[in-house]
Amino acid sequence: MKLEDLGFNKQLEQFRMENKLSEDEIGRVIAEHKERFIVRTTAGEFEAEITGNMRFAARSREDLPAVGDWVALTIYEGDLAIIHKILPRFSVLKRQSVGHFGEVQIIAANIDFAFLVQAADRDFNLNRLERYLTLCYSAKVEPIILLTKTDLVDEARMAEIMERIKNRIPNVLQIAVSNETHAGYEKVKKTLEKGKTYCLLGSSGVGKSTLINNLSGEAFLETGPISLHTGKGRHVTTHRELVLLENGAIMIDNPGMREVGIADSAVGLETAFDRIISYSQLCRYKDCTHTQEAGCAVLEALEKEEIDRDAYENYLKLEREKAHFETSVAEKRKKEKIFGRIIKDYHKKDIKNRKP
Repeated sequence: MKLEDLGFNKQLEQFRMENKLSEDEIGRVIAEHKERFIVRTTAGEFEAEITGNMRFAARSREDLPAVGDWVALTIYEGDLAIIHKILPRFSVLKRQSVGHFGEVQIIAANIDFAFLVQAADRDFNLNRLERYLTLCYSAKVEPIILLTKTDLVDEARMAEIMERIKNRIPNVLQIAVSNETHAGYEKVKKTLEKGKTYCLLGSSGVGKSTLINNLSGEAFLETGPISLHTGKGRHVTTHRELVLLENGAIMIDNPGMREVGIADSAVGLETAFDRIISYSQLCRYKDCTHTQEAGCAVLEALEKEEIDRDAYENYLKLEREKAHFETSVAEKRKKEKIFGRIIKDYHKKDIKNRKP
């Protein structure tokens, strides 16, 4: 296997040479298990840890390796490896860390396309789709909407779902598939390009792992049934994992996400809600909140039903989340700055006290 089979390109090779990494082993992170990483190289797969310096210098989780990253590493006997550098990322899918305001969780790195997966029988939710779209556009990742379990709904319901998506999210490719009958699989396969990296985003139990297994022809990932008691999917996939498909495309499965918090997503919101943004340019006031101001073009368009009311409500909700995240980040940085000054002053006083 060559590095190019995993998506390695000329830009990465140029960085490797410019930073004098030609003697280092280069690999791609294919899985993560509690700060231990499985890295695939031309020499095979290795369990790797990061250097102490990398851990100490990391300002946040974004400075540590993630599934999809290209890394420089040193391989030792016993299949143990040490990661000492992350190569530049061209895209980073991330969300607000669950339960930790102002912090970011990386979903995957170096992604070209993201399948936004929802089950047609129970999981369909346009608001959540717009959340995923916002994450994708923030990361400059091209989204593809994938509706699964189409064999569990009738044709009329399926047509209704597809029409609702088309009316509210008109410029994104949508594909309907059945993991049981494999209907729609040929359309999915046509989107898969050799050397490109894809990831699956969606809730538990929507069929992400089954889809990968069916596309690859092998049981790479564990799958499980829907809970009969709750009607919800079980968390079978517990970590992110990269799989190389038969046609040369690269696929990353992700654990089901019940929460999709918005983080650092101004560009993502502007793209996901471009219809609302286009009207906002016509508002009388530049700082218009689009909620009560006179001369608000967005409210006027809403009144004329030129903007979908549900999309408008979802946009305002995500804007509030974005503002809250940015405030949390600012507060966190302020506290870190104050703490840094305290430590600096402490060291200065300690040095003075040590003088004879």
